[in-house]
Amino acid sequence: LVAINKIDLPEAQPERVKRELMEHELVSEELGGDTIYVEISAKQKINIDKLLEMILLQSEVLELKANPDKLARGTIIETRLDKGQGPVATVLIQEGTLRVGEPFVSGQVFGKVRAMLDDHGEKLKEAGPSHPVEVVGFAGLPEAGDQFIVVSDERKARLAVEHRLEKVKQKEAGTIGKITLETLFDKIKEGEFKELKAVIKADVHGSIEALKKAISDINTKGEIKVNIIHTAVGSITESDIMLASASNAIVIGFNVVPDQKAHALAQTEHVDVRTYTIIYEA
Repeated sequence: LVAINKIDLPEAQPERVKRELMEHELVSEELGGDTIYVEISAKQKINIDKLLEMILLQSEVLELKANPDKLARGTIIETRLDKGQGPVATVLIQEGTLRVGEPFVSGQVFGKVRAMLDDHGEKLKEAGPSHPVEVVGFAGLPEAGDQFIVVSDERKARLAVEHRLEKVKQKEAGTIGKITLETLFDKIKEGEFKELKAVIKADVHGSIEALKKAISDINTKGEIKVNIIHTAVGSITESDIMLASASNAIVIGFNVVPDQKAHALAQTEHVDVRTYTIIYEA
């Protein structure tokens, strides 16, 4: 099911979109395929009722079902750092029922549901399958796309995350000494280094995108490639330092700084951390 949005714009070309998506085997029903296309405008609310109708029809045809009577599982859709509530993520519940107070694991982050809000900002005590909810209670910011899994107790959640971080460290640990920007150019000259890995943390997603664009535009005439291995909103945490250490990467912070534990760990692990407030300085 494909929703083609913004058809209210003069330059809209829904038929062109359909032709291009045919290259990805998404052939419309009109042309003998099995993909439903709905042309909509979210802004003007055109065909939204038809889109909802098609979603319901598809769910019936595919016999989509979920068991609400089990520990919840879902997917992280979006994350942000709220000044008052800390890390917050929108979670799409896919099976089970999520309740306030339950411990969970998501990617390399654990937490406990302190509060849940629906799309109108109303507080919820529980949410079942197919519900998108904003969850407060993360120890750090997960990544969009991470699985969200409720566990039986907080100890299990903490151990699961520690185990995942250790696996990342073991997998990515290399034999090269930790890279710093001071030693980078010497290693390039010696032919030892062809790729600089970086972890980027910033105050908002817009800053991350702008910084990624600026870094990708750097021209080193083929001497070295910059590989951004992780980006996220929020302060620089121990998890970021551990990932950088395991991957032999540097950490770049934009309008954010390392927390106390991260700062101490960076010194122990000899991870190069740079913080900036102006992209061109970075």
